[in-house]
Amino acid sequence: MHKYRFSRKSLGVPYALFLLIFVAAPLFVLIYYAFTNGRGQFTLQNLTGFFSDPNTLGTLFYSFGIAFATTVVCLLLAYPTAYVLAASRLRAKSVLIMIFIMPMWINFSLRITALKEILTWLEGSLAYHPFLNTVLGMSYDFLPFMILPIYTTISKLDGALLEAAKDLGAGDAQAFLRVTLPLSLPGVISGVSMVFLPAMTNYVVLDMLYNSTYIMGSLIGSYFSAYNWHGGSMIALILLGIICLFTLLTGGMEEENTRGGALL
Repeated sequence: MHKYRFSRKSLGVPYALFLLIFVAAPLFVLIYYAFTNGRGQFTLQNLTGFFSDPNTLGTLFYSFGIAFATTVVCLLLAYPTAYVLAASRLRAKSVLIMIFIMPMWINFSLRITALKEILTWLEGSLAYHPFLNTVLGMSYDFLPFMILPIYTTISKLDGALLEAAKDLGAGDAQAFLRVTLPLSLPGVISGVSMVFLPAMTNYVVLDMLYNSTYIMGSLIGSYFSAYNWHGGSMIALILLGIICLFTLLTGGMEEENTRGGALL
C-alpha cells in the first residue's frame, strides 16, 4: 500500500488554487472581453476608443490629479507626524499611535458622512468646491496609511548614524537631510503606493460628497452598469497596467533606497 508523504510544497496547493480560481480566471475573462466585440471577435477598437475619447482621457487625467493632490497632502501631514512620534521619548507614544489607527476601525461610510456634515456646515453647499472636498475626504481616509509605514521606517533607523553625522560636523538640519530623510524614503514610497493607487479608483468619496465628476473607478462602474462589458473591461485592464507599472517603479526605487539611501 502506497503511503502518502506530506511535504512542505503541499502547503502551497490551497494558495495556488485560490490564485487560479479568484485571480487568474477573472483576469482571463477581463482580457477576453477587453479584446473582443459583442460577437466574440477579436478587435482593438476598445483600446483605440479609450485613447481617442476625450471623456475617458479627461477622466484619467482627473483621477491622476485627485490621486496626486491627495498623496501630496497626506505626505505633508504624515511625515512630520511620523517623525515626531518616532523621535519622541514619550511614554504615551503607543497611545498616540493608537489614536491614528483607531479611525481605520470605524466604518468608512460613517467617517465620510461625518466629514460631509462638517463641510456642509462650513461651505453651505458641497457643489462649490468638488475637487477640494474630494481631496479632503480622501486625505482624511488614507492618512493613516501614509503615517504608519513612515513611522515604522524612521523608528527602525540606527541612532548611531545620526551620532556619527554630528561627530563629523553635521548640524541637526544636515543630519536630517543627509541621513534620516534618505533612509526613510522606503517608508515614504510605501506610503505613496498605499495612497496614490486607491485614490485613483475610490469613487465612493466622490459620490458621498456630491461630486458630479467621474474618476476611473466610477467610469468603469458606469460602463458595466450600461452592460458595455467590453469597454469597461478595457478600461479596467488599462488601469491595471498603470497600477502594475507604478508598483514596479516604486518597488525598484524602494529597493535602491534601502541599499544606498544614505549616499544622498
